[in-house]
Amino acid sequence: MYVHHVGQALRVSALVELAGTQTRHLLDKMYPDRGDPYPDETDPSVVTAIKSGVFSTVWPERLVKAATEGDCRLELLPAMGDFVPAGGRLFLIRGDASRLDLETVNDCVILSMERSLVQDVGYGMRLLVDMGERSLSESPYQDPTTAVQTIDRLHDILRQLARRPLPDGRHRDDAGVLRLTEHVMTWDAYVHLAFDELRIVGVKSPQVARRLHAALTDLMTVAPADRRPVLEEQLELLTEAVEHSFDRPADVALASRPDAAGIGPIRTDGAHLSRPV
Repeated sequence: MYVHHVGQALRVSALVELAGTQTRHLLDKMYPDRGDPYPDETDPSVVTAIKSGVFSTVWPERLVKAATEGDCRLELLPAMGDFVPAGGRLFLIRGDASRLDLETVNDCVILSMERSLVQDVGYGMRLLVDMGERSLSESPYQDPTTAVQTIDRLHDILRQLARRPLPDGRHRDDAGVLRLTEHVMTWDAYVHLAFDELRIVGVKSPQVARRLHAALTDLMTVAPADRRPVLEEQLELLTEAVEHSFDRPADVALASRPDAAGIGPIRTDGAHLSRPV
């Protein structure tokens, strides 16, 4: 437990939090609060954050219950992963706010030091994209193998997600009355998160370009019709970028060939494909 605690304390996010907290304390010392309320605290239709942090966890069922008991509707303003400053707006209350238990509402949202993998699927994908970008930070030929490995995982995540229903962010009580709305990730948003930046930074690597092409082509085979346009757009952007990245038609063709391993299959006879190691 001690080693784990030390490891956590040495993470960049912990150091950022430490610097931010100490600066906040210094601010309070150098510029004392004279008791002026935050602007939104005078508005009864706004629920503000008691402390600062990254929006990492929410319990919609509890919020629906609180809104039902208060006979109102809540709009959750930050999206998952957003940073909320102390006194920042968390909810808008639609209807009479006098019966709403504000303490309960605040307890239904957790603001953490950093994003987490408790409820935030987009954060996990963001980490993978960051690792892929970091492997290509100096050059598209720096470490394309690591970039391909991150695309492998992104491909798998999107493939599992492709046919699953995604919530629309609207929560109703047992009587069907809308009680809570929240910002949610859409299929298009997940696809853009997974591929936009890796396509931009990695298109000049034939290995990365081939792996992206293979991932998108495969996703097209499993995604429902209404989820294919964003994949088609990604394929078009990838094809266009590859054509502008290489001068020789043969190189364009090589980088454009879909390949699940990224290294480029070479046909040796009429029946077998072998890959160079």
